Amino acid sequence: MNILDFSATHIAEAEKLALSNYNAERSVVTELPYIDKLPDLTSFSDNGLGVTAFDSGKMLGFLCCHNLRNHAFKSEARGIFSPIHAHGAITEARGGIYQRLYQAASEKWVKNKIAYHSIALYAHDYEAVDAMFSYGFGLRCVDAIRPMENISDKPNETFSFCELHKSRISEIRELRRLLYEHMGCAPCFMYSTRNDLAAKIARAEERDSRIFIAKRGETLIAFIEICADGENFATTVQKMLNICGAYCIPQFRGNGIFQSLLNHAISVLRTDGYTKLGVDFESFNPTANGFWSTYFTAYTKSLVRRIDECAIRD
Repeated sequence: MNILDFSATHIAEAEKLALSNYNAERSVVTELPYIDKLPDLTSFSDNGLGVTAFDSGKMLGFLCCHNLRNHAFKSEARGIFSPIHAHGAITEARGGIYQRLYQAASEKWVKNKIAYHSIALYAHDYEAVDAMFSYGFGLRCVDAIRPMENISDKPNETFSFCELHKSRISEIRELRRLLYEHMGCAPCFMYSTRNDLAAKIARAEERDSRIFIAKRGETLIAFIEICADGENFATTVQKMLNICGAYCIPQFRGNGIFQSLLNHAISVLRTDGYTKLGVDFESFNPTANGFWSTYFTAYTKSLVRRIDECAIRD
C-alpha cells in the first residue's frame, strides 16, 4: 500500500469511490435520497491536508478534510473535520485501509498543530467506525432521517399544536434559552456564557426557518424548528427538510406531547409537498438520543479524537 498526498489528479477516482460508499449506506437506509453527484473535492486537494492509498495503480481509499479551524469546540485547540464525502475506501480490508489513511493524515494534521480530529462516517459502515474507535475516537454527533410520515404513537389531545408565524418567533426565546442551558449540563458540557446565549438566540431568530409549537392553554410547552439544510450534502435535496432545534419542558416529557407535536409538523410539511425529514443531534445528549433514535434512522456517526497537548510541538 502506497500513501500519497491527495491531489487534483485523484479527484475523479475519489468521487466515484465516495459515491459508491454513499450508495452502500443508502442500500441499508432506504430513506436516503438518490444522488448522482457529490460535492466537488477540489478544495480538499488545495489545502494539502489529505492523503490517498494506492496499490498497483488502484485507489484503495482517501481521507481529506476541510481547512483547519481555530478554537474547535470552543477550546484553545485547532481542529479539522472530514465530512462523509471527503473520504472513502474499497470494501476489501476496509478497516485496515482507514487506519492506514488516518495514520498518514493525522501525522500531517499534528504537524500543523491540529489537535481535534473529527470525521463523519456512515452509521452502518461498521468496519470504518470500529477502525476509528480502536484509534482513540469517540462518538459525538449523529445524522438521522425518516420519511415524512406520521409516527404511530397515540396522539395527546389535551394540548394544542400549531405553526408559529414568523412575526411571533420571539415567543420561543425562553425555550431556546432552556435548550442551550440544558446542553451545558452533564453529560453534554456544551457550556454557553450569558453572552454566548444571547448571540446564539439572536442567530437562531435570524434563520429562515419554520417553528411548530405545543401549548397548554396559553403556555408554551415545546417547539420544533425546521430548516431547509442540514449538516451534509444529503440534506440539501429538494423535498427534504431538517430539524435544527427542538425542546420540551422537562415536566411535560414522557406523555406523548412531543410525539404529537412532531406528527403535527409532519402533517403540515407533507401537505406542502415534502417527503423526507432529517435531524442531527449529539449522541451524548440522552434526551435527544433516546427520542430521535426511536423515530428516525441514523445514517452518519461523527467521531472525534483529541490529541494530547504534548504531541503539539513548536
